[in-house]
Amino acid sequence: MKILIAGAGEVGTHLARLFSNADHDVILLDDDEVKLRRLSRILDVMPVKGSVTSISDLVEAKVKSADLFIAVPPYEEVSILSAMLAKKLGAKTTIARINNYEYLVPENKEYFKQLGVDEMVYPEHLGSQEIIASLKQVGTRQLFEFSDGRLLLLALKIRDNAPIVNLTLSEAADLHKVNDYYTVAIYRDGKTIIPRGDNRFKHGDLTYVITTRPGIPQVLADAGKQQFEIHNVMILGGSRIGKKVAKELEHHYKIKLIELNREKTMRLADFLENTQVVSGDGRSLELLKEEGIHKTDAFVAVTDNSEVNILACQMAKKMGVRKTVAEVENMDYIDLAENIGIGTLINKKLIAASYIYRYTMKASVSHVKCLTATDAEVLELTAQPNSKITRGALKDIDLPKDMNVGGVTRGKEVFIANGDTRIQPGDKVVVFALPSGLKKVEKMFS
Repeated sequence: MKILIAGAGEVGTHLARLFSNADHDVILLDDDEVKLRRLSRILDVMPVKGSVTSISDLVEAKVKSADLFIAVPPYEEVSILSAMLAKKLGAKTTIARINNYEYLVPENKEYFKQLGVDEMVYPEHLGSQEIIASLKQVGTRQLFEFSDGRLLLLALKIRDNAPIVNLTLSEAADLHKVNDYYTVAIYRDGKTIIPRGDNRFKHGDLTYVITTRPGIPQVLADAGKQQFEIHNVMILGGSRIGKKVAKELEHHYKIKLIELNREKTMRLADFLENTQVVSGDGRSLELLKEEGIHKTDAFVAVTDNSEVNILACQMAKKMGVRKTVAEVENMDYIDLAENIGIGTLINKKLIAASYIYRYTMKASVSHVKCLTATDAEVLELTAQPNSKITRGALKDIDLPKDMNVGGVTRGKEVFIANGDTRIQPGDKVVVFALPSGLKKVEKMFS
């Protein structure tokens, strides 16, 4: 595909990296010449200096021949205008980044489509949904649902108390007559491993497993995680994400939201019906103690400062909070936050990139997830008739080493894949892949 990305911020840069790795023709349009020069040295992209809302600059960037136009500048109005202009100038499909949930209402989406914006992505909404999902399942770092929640991908940290620590995957599987989960990847020492039966679980591993709802207790028990209920949630930061999380959860949990800006605090107090809104500096240990941090089951830090979020979650952990979630938008801090055990990490730029990435795939893809702590992707694809993945048992197909098949949905049935599994046309399959394996996955399912 020929892909034109308007905006070389962190979302645009991450997308450019993904697309260039998949051998697409990528043009990156931005008005920052220094940034473009730097990115063109490390990525296989064609840089074009110019404004994303300039007709002449869009024409120079060959917008007319673009199969996909992605507008991801910082401002919503600029993004929408850029996508509208691109469509009028000949781009086949346009996507715009937005900051307003109203635009995603079906009748409004249709209005924007008539104006030339084919799809819209709202990173804060996607981020809030991931936080809510992670609070509903304790003991995990990340949780993603597939096939309407019947198949799940869980990320769990393995510690010394885990029954499977130091066992190989084969030995761990032998602990049960029926194994209700499948380990698709292990993140260790900054590297992602696609494991086979002779790989061992080690202390400190971040392990990604595919399971079903009934399989969750087995997964948590093997990982040494205890189930507990969440009743009290403290949110630090009245950002769009913090506001949305509080609004969706305030009738299910006891919510307390702390916001430094007093004016914003007043607006939040008017908007939220059943949330206690506190004006204060959440970096203050005294304030956190005053507001009952020791009685809190889950702590969510979503200020616009990654460092504050990381430090606040560390303080919450030391005060005995069992579940912590930090929004870490600075990509350089993600490895650090993972290594010091912050808990669940949210990066709305990566989440937005996941949502957009599926539009570039020829195979029938219903979900793509870019995982926060690793460079790997999880995809849900539909197997096409006569595709390579349907031509025998998985153990006989010779799957590439940089991908792993985790779970299958066949009609109303869901099951965990193993070597004897035969994928049938029409099956929805959850696949874990390294960047080098994405193109191979697409070929196997097309």
